[in-house]
Amino acid sequence: MDKLAGMEMFVRVVECGSFAAAANVSDVSATMVAKQIRAIEQRLGARLLHRTTRRQQLTEVGQLYYERCRRVLAEFSLAEHSAMELQSTAKGLVHMVAPVSFGCQILVPALSLYMAQNPEVNVMLTLDNQTTGESVNVSSREAEQEYTAQPEGAAEKILERADELHDRHKAKKAAKDAGETVAQTTGPVSRLQFTAEERASPELAPYIKKAEKRADKLEAAKEALPKKRVVTKETVYDEAKGKAKSRLYFDKVEKAPPQLKPNPASRPIQEAGLYLHGKIHEVEHENVGVEGGHKGEELAERQAGRMIRSGVHRHKLKPYRAAAKAEKAAFKANVDFQYHKSLHDNPQIAGNPLSRFMQKQQIKRQYAKSARKGGAKTAQKAAENTRKAAKKTAEETKKAIAFVGRHPAGVCIAVAALLLFIMVSAGLSSCGSMFSGLMNGILGTSYTSEDSDLVATENNYAAKENELQQQIDNIESTHPGYDEYRYDLDSIGHNPHELASYLTALLQTYTPQSAQAELNRVFAMQYTLTLTEETEIRYRTETSTDPETGETTTEEVPYEYHILNVKLTNKPISEIAEELLTPQQLEMYRVYLETSGNKPLIFGGGSPDMGASEDLSGVEFVNGTRPGNQELMELAKQQVGNVGGYPYWSWYGFNSRVEWCACFVSWCYNQAGKSEPRFAGCQSQGVPWFQSRGQWGARGYENIAPGDAIFFDWDGDGSADHVGLVIGTDGERVYTVEGNSGDACKIKSYPVNYSCIKGYGLMNWN
Repeated sequence: MDKLAGMEMFVRVVECGSFAAAANVSDVSATMVAKQIRAIEQRLGARLLHRTTRRQQLTEVGQLYYERCRRVLAEFSLAEHSAMELQSTAKGLVHMVAPVSFGCQILVPALSLYMAQNPEVNVMLTLDNQTTGESVNVSSREAEQEYTAQPEGAAEKILERADELHDRHKAKKAAKDAGETVAQTTGPVSRLQFTAEERASPELAPYIKKAEKRADKLEAAKEALPKKRVVTKETVYDEAKGKAKSRLYFDKVEKAPPQLKPNPASRPIQEAGLYLHGKIHEVEHENVGVEGGHKGEELAERQAGRMIRSGVHRHKLKPYRAAAKAEKAAFKANVDFQYHKSLHDNPQIAGNPLSRFMQKQQIKRQYAKSARKGGAKTAQKAAENTRKAAKKTAEETKKAIAFVGRHPAGVCIAVAALLLFIMVSAGLSSCGSMFSGLMNGILGTSYTSEDSDLVATENNYAAKENELQQQIDNIESTHPGYDEYRYDLDSIGHNPHELASYLTALLQTYTPQSAQAELNRVFAMQYTLTLTEETEIRYRTETSTDPETGETTTEEVPYEYHILNVKLTNKPISEIAEELLTPQQLEMYRVYLETSGNKPLIFGGGSPDMGASEDLSGVEFVNGTRPGNQELMELAKQQVGNVGGYPYWSWYGFNSRVEWCACFVSWCYNQAGKSEPRFAGCQSQGVPWFQSRGQWGARGYENIAPGDAIFFDWDGDGSADHVGLVIGTDGERVYTVEGNSGDACKIKSYPVNYSCIKGYGLMNWN
């Protein structure tokens, strides 16, 4: 309702022409109106109105938002009006279920009378004796004439009508089943859908049968998983009453796999055993044999206890292991079908063993990516994506085969050279030669400068970007006197690995001093800030009074309206590299960028943790005295499972994937209404922002709050390599939401004194 009230106020401001006029119409203060508009702009991250002392004007974003708001408000008003009409007049559809005999003899005549009194009500009556398992739907309006004309035979006629409708339903179903494609059903993501053409193919039939069989086993395995009952709330809209009502019911959901934990009930037995063994220890020192036997007994007891707990745990995990095995088998069967389907559709690659191998590997990767990615809701969608990829791969393979056919001599020479190289490498024996070659390959794709020089150079470039941002922020104070300032700004930011790859390809080994001139050149090409003045002739109405006659006259007086247009363009460093580098240097640049110089985390790239996201159930958080932001943390936890970070680095302004942990944190802060901090580098931007404002807490800081930033130093060199958001602490561990943790959003936890925690960025939510 707050957002709806804000939309109403924004529309009122636009239509009234000023904050003061909108305040008078709404019977609130102009300050309150300005606060609501400012809150909308902060939430959207865009300016809606250009405001001056003389007038206000909609921006492009504001114009679009105004049109959409009017549409939303109109739909809301229509919905309320419709609901009010439903309250005054009975209308809609009523579903009823009754036994056949009672429905025919008693209910149908009564419904006919009721519907005659309420012509806008339609009743769908289901007659079901629950003996045959079949039911029939009878529209009361269809049967009304039968009951009115011949009440004596009403029941028989209704039954005849019901049989007719039932036969019609069966005929429609049979016609639908006879179609070319099988109707899709809502089921597990591992079940594929097959067309009639695919089922009719003898080459594909065995693989279809195998895929369906494996899917059935997977469904059975998932059905056998332990379930638990959870209370679910369902809201249903009652059309007759024109209002919603809620109900609670129990739903069954899968239990999480059990964890191996000690049984609390065994504690008394353990204490009794400790007491008994303690008494034995008091006297056994006098007899070496007794002491040795007793120690063996203790060892056997502990081993037996561990075996029992482990055996019970393995037994509990048995259905989960069966489900995982069935899922793996179903996945393999689906991939086999997709592969043979691709061979069936593209027979030109069937005769080439290498092509078949490459084709199957491509299909396997594509299907795994589509079926397991969050955006792929069903296996059918995954299959469609896989088939598209398979077709593309087949076309590329066909081109490769054609190339071989056109250049057989060149291909033979290349193959011979490869075989000769292998033979020479084997004859030189090797291990040393192969290791040396491997090391040369690694060195050839690595940044050649010192790590400290790489980071310092990156910090220098980030400092230039910060100066540019401050220059833009101070435009209105450094260029005063204009009636309006219009901004058209690209985002400020770059991919640190693009800059390092460019400098390495051009300069090989560099320092901050030797690279300074090149930094200035790249910066001048990347960012272009243009200030243009614009003067418009506008008119205002002026009133004057003749002192002699007292006559009042009005006239339109022209005046100059001065506008300063501020435009910033950001040209990606990748495009600059293509312009400045030679073909050989450009190839080196692409290699460095592809491998991230074999130093992917040097600029604060994220976490290499490939483990699964942790479960917060059962965690009891200990709140400190500082206020946090729970809404922000709920939003951050909703992002768990995202892979690749596209929504976050693209929002920041990057045109391609970067190490996006800082972009994720900045995106979350922006969604919470905070324009700052906004940073893409942990050490170069994030840490200085908090430290310069006195909002920094070292490792072990006890008063952290939900929404604080947590920085990590993986290699212990004093530089931040990764950043996440604090969920809270239970006193012993700190729980976080992190982007780019193994290229995904995850929930993780660490000991509060974990050595890799560099410190905390403390947010001020007041």
